[in-house]
Amino acid sequence: MEFQQNTYSIQGIDLHTLVREFGSPLYVYDAEKILFQLKTLKTAFSASDVKIKYAAKALTNLSILKLLRKAGSDVDVVSIQEAHLALRAGFTPSQIMYTPSGVDFDEMIECVGLGLTINIDNLPTLKKFGEKYQSSYPCSIRLNPHIMAGGNIKISTGHSNSKFGISIHQMQEIYDVVQTNNIKINGLHIHTGSDIIESDVFLKMAEILFGVARNFPHLRFMDFGSGFKVAYKQGDIVTNVYDLGLKLTKVFNEFCEGYGRKLELHFEPGKFIVSEAGHLLVRTNVVKTTPSVTFVGVNSGLNHLIRPMMYDSYHEIVNISNPRGEKKLYTVVGYICETDTLGTDRQLNEVREGDILAIKNAGAYGFSMASNYNSRLRPAEVLIINGEAKLIREREKFEDLLRNQPEIEI
Repeated sequence: MEFQQNTYSIQGIDLHTLVREFGSPLYVYDAEKILFQLKTLKTAFSASDVKIKYAAKALTNLSILKLLRKAGSDVDVVSIQEAHLALRAGFTPSQIMYTPSGVDFDEMIECVGLGLTINIDNLPTLKKFGEKYQSSYPCSIRLNPHIMAGGNIKISTGHSNSKFGISIHQMQEIYDVVQTNNIKINGLHIHTGSDIIESDVFLKMAEILFGVARNFPHLRFMDFGSGFKVAYKQGDIVTNVYDLGLKLTKVFNEFCEGYGRKLELHFEPGKFIVSEAGHLLVRTNVVKTTPSVTFVGVNSGLNHLIRPMMYDSYHEIVNISNPRGEKKLYTVVGYICETDTLGTDRQLNEVREGDILAIKNAGAYGFSMASNYNSRLRPAEVLIINGEAKLIREREKFEDLLRNQPEIEI
């Protein structure tokens, strides 16, 4: 989002024009930013045979998936539905990594039938998988390294109490299951969470994976997950992916020499790819002044962007309708009948009823976590690509709420 000549725009398109054409609330994504982020990662790790597997759960829109596939990305999915979306977007089965958590085993069988790369994160499922497929179908193992990373327990997945992955302290049990059932392990995977800024965290993960890998002779790849931090506000420290790329590819390539052949280096970024490309445009319904707080009530809420409530995440908010107005202190809240505060004590240019606010960093885990709570409708999505605004999801209608509710006689 750029500010020029008193106007906020994306690729030269005034954001107010988008609201007039498509309405509000409105999710808007900048294709140029998405492609730039993907290219950044590919460049940073180019000294290895790197595969970027976009974490589809961050933003599952079919057009976004097609955009990334065309740009050379692979994809990571966590459900059979995401797998089918990825296939519909044109990804081949070999490009799709399936990394579920606690799913019914029948879903895993279906993904095997589709020919996906299977990543298993618990011992009971690994045992079932081995009993059914033995060496006929390889799989990857997701390990829990017991590394707390990212600074926020709500978005960390590698600590000792996390539900994700098989504990690194259970390696002997893993070896026993693999040997007993003759399972062919083709990959090792670790993901410790989000907002990781230290290269050392990834180097620690590398040490763990390298130590484990020598016991698995059929590896094709090692997957370091993601967790690269993006900027939420001006001056934020972010992950230096170029520094990480230099350090990690060096030790990875050295390991591959000792292992006896080159392996693929995998990453599964979601937020890093799409977060900064997304903006949620909302309209001000009311400016409510109390003795202690001035609230700005908007026509959206936790039903469209739950991250501030669920993760205490910070999203910069900009009044694009009054960019030269006097700065005042506001708390921005939603229209849901719950506490759905989008931003507390924010210095915004004076907000008036009807003003359009842009909530930044809304590309990841925004629409994909949206709901119909309070029977509210989900917004439209627009992709700005090659200087044009393309509608990539229609705004819901009331009829959509009734679509799967057969009316019965009471």
